[in-house]
Parts: sequence; C-alpha cells; structure tokens
Amino acid sequence: MKSQYRMLFAFVALLLLVSLACYGGNPPTSAPTQPPITEPSVAAPTEPPQQPSPAATEAPAQSSAQQYFTEEFDGGFADWSLFKVAGSKDTNVDALKLETANSRLVFDISSKQLYAYLFYQPYDYGDVAVEARVENRGVNDNNISLICRHSDEGWYEFNVANSGLYDILYGSKKPNGDTGYAKLADGGSNKIKSGKDINIYKIICKGHRLSLFINGIETRALDDNQYVLRDGKVGISVSSFQTLPVKVEYDWVKISQP
Repeated sequence: MKSQYRMLFAFVALLLLVSLACYGGNPPTSAPTQPPITEPSVAAPTEPPQQPSPAATEAPAQSSAQQYFTEEFDGGFADWSLFKVAGSKDTNVDALKLETANSRLVFDISSKQLYAYLFYQPYDYGDVAVEARVENRGVNDNNISLICRHSDEGWYEFNVANSGLYDILYGSKKPNGDTGYAKLADGGSNKIKSGKDINIYKIICKGHRLSLFINGIETRALDDNQYVLRDGKVGISVSSFQTLPVKVEYDWVKISQP
C-alpha cells in the first residue's frame, strides 16, 4: 500500500515539475490591471489679465486755464466766479443779466446800486497787471472796475465812472457779512471818454505800489502802507447807481506780469 502512495506521490511531483517548466519557472501572476479610464481634464478657462482702467493709466486732465493771457470770452466765462453786492436795501441782486455775445462779456443791470463782480479763479497773483477794453452801451451813470489781490483779507478796487471820475478803494467783508470800502485815492480825468464810447483801463499792483492807467496814461499812483495786501484773485466789475439801464461790454481782459 505504501509503495502505491509513493508511486502516486512521484507521479504528482512529476506533473508539478512539468507545469512549472511550462511557465518559465515562475509562478503565474494575476493579469496586470489597467488604470481607470478617465476623460482628459480641461483646465477651466482663465479670465484674461485685467487691463488697468483708463482712469488709472491716463494722466489727469490738465486745466486749460492760463495764468497770463488775454481773455476774449469766446468760450464763455467758466473760469470766473460771480459775486454781487447790494448797495441799498432796495437793490434787487437778481436784476443782472450776464452773458457772452459776439465774443464780448455783457453786463446788463436793471436795478439801482447793484455791484456785480467777476473773479478769475484758477490763480492767485501778487504783482500783476490787469487791463481791459470796455464799451459803454447804456446810460452815462456807472462804474467800471478792475480788482487785484482779492482774498478773505480784502482787495484793491480801481473804479472809473463813465462821468469822468475815478477812485481807488480797499474793499473787505465785515464781520456781519456786509461789504465795506475805504477810500485810498480819488480824482477826475479828462482822458475818460464819456457816453457810449470805448475806454481801455489798466491797473498795476506791484509791491505796495498801486497804479491806474486810463487810455494809456498813468492817471494815479500811490503806495499802500496801511492794508498791505499780498496776493489774491484778479477781477472785473460793473456797478449801477441811480440811472438805468446800465449796459457795459468787456471786449477783452488781459492779465500780465507788471
């Protein structure tokens, strides 16, 4: 019986050796597994780099306002600010028509004792010359004014009346809000063309020296050692008195170095 088991064992062993030989001497392994099939990934579209906004890259807009130039009012008067003073309790401060027409700045006043000012806002000036060519188109009862060094501290005002008189004033705002004037000089000139005519007026504010020119002639000069204003805005003005209507046209205003 044992011999039969030996023979059976020998047969099984031989069969095992033959099987190993068929596999090249290595035991069989399981079939390699494929990686799971996945769809190719597509990157989500990215936003293009944001371009800086024009406001961030463009240079800030430069003002077209000039410091020294001749204002001919072809484009209006946007750089000028309006200031009105009532000379009496009966003055209607709204009785002013201010416009540009035919390259001229027109003051049309229909109330008594109304003083209408325009100040050039872009620059402050210390030493400066202001000159204007002005035509009277209304009654012979008004003031044409040129102003220098206007600020909260006060201003210098050169007034020429169409009647032939002039004065130089120091103007200021009083604590109660009213406007006050102190006279520095006054007089008369036969160089002023009265009636409906054209005049050229010029002022020079240089240091303490204040000078008024009428139609090319130096009419009055003085040194102010009392108020001694240093700098401020330049301006122009038209004032009505007791006779209406007042109509004055500024052909041009020249701001220059003295």
